[in-house]
Amino acid sequence: MSSGDAWHTRVGRIATEVARPLAAIVDREARFPHEAMSALGEAGALAAAVPRELGGLGASTAELGEACALLGRACASTAAIFAMHTSQVACLARHAKSPFFLDYLRRIARERLLIASAASEMGTGGDLRSSIAPVERDGDRFTLRKRCTVVSYGEHADALLTTARSAPESSPSQQALVLLQKQDYTLERTGRWDALGMRGTCSPPYVLTAAAPVEQIFAEPFRTIAAETLVPTSHVLWSFGWLGLAEDAWAVARARVARDARAKPGITPPGATRLSRIGADLEAMRSLAREAARELDRARTDEEGARAPSFVGQALRINHLKIEASELTARICLECLQICGIEGYMNDGDHSVARHVRDALAAPLMISNDRLIAANAALLLVSKDGRGA
Repeated sequence: MSSGDAWHTRVGRIATEVARPLAAIVDREARFPHEAMSALGEAGALAAAVPRELGGLGASTAELGEACALLGRACASTAAIFAMHTSQVACLARHAKSPFFLDYLRRIARERLLIASAASEMGTGGDLRSSIAPVERDGDRFTLRKRCTVVSYGEHADALLTTARSAPESSPSQQALVLLQKQDYTLERTGRWDALGMRGTCSPPYVLTAAAPVEQIFAEPFRTIAAETLVPTSHVLWSFGWLGLAEDAWAVARARVARDARAKPGITPPGATRLSRIGADLEAMRSLAREAARELDRARTDEEGARAPSFVGQALRINHLKIEASELTARICLECLQICGIEGYMNDGDHSVARHVRDALAAPLMISNDRLIAANAALLLVSKDGRGA
């Protein structure tokens, strides 16, 4: 990972010196992690997925994932925001080739812009591949009004990527992806964000109202962008962030077991066996995430890689990664809670993993695992050998 060493060192320092000391405050106050995100911008990390020729770092998926893990060990909300932003930038970098979009990618690098997603919509049942609100064109401009179930860090972003039906007469599955700059839209908050975990992502519901030039509509249909870039990148980067979260919970539990061992030399603490089993789960999770990142990077060395015959197999494995990583993270954090006992349960305990547990419980809900399991069942039916190979 030599090309990423310098900026990974900066991200690691930000995680340790900025994100971690403020993680409890971000969680308690359900506030945006301004300090960490500002520091990531100054370090150039918000442009990590922007190609080098456009002023960014041109980082690989594997490098981006390791950065998410570093942040996840410090503050899961910061890691999630970085992962979501980076996934949006990856969509721009791979699918938006017009002069307007290329210039916008340069602006992301130059101005440290933060990009959020407004893909969710009330009435779709959480289906990313379905939209109700249409893009309505009028000459060289369009308008859009959409009721979003959540828009993570929307009030703190410089721009949004949002989905909509391509036209009023289009079916719900005929979707367009649209870039909205700050001056193009308003967000009317329609609810609160008083969540169990991931509180720093600041994700209340909104009504989004927008008007912008048609050049800000992606030429490629959203189904292509979602399948080739948005979904696989999001799943991999989220999984690395959850890996970091689980690793930090394990470190807290390990410190508790070590303390008990020092208190009673020669006696193996009761939590040691459980701790060892968690270590094996972490190793499996780490291997899954790293292999998925390498697979995406290999596919993307060829412009047609994502459209190759192995696409079904890749989709199955990426969905499987998200399901396994999210469920493992929740299980690991709950196991660490068992080890730490009441100290782990208390928000201010010396060995607290309360925030870890609450943040981890969000993981299976971020694109519902039940929906992904159903999607994998459908993919298996169209695969050649029942395994998606």
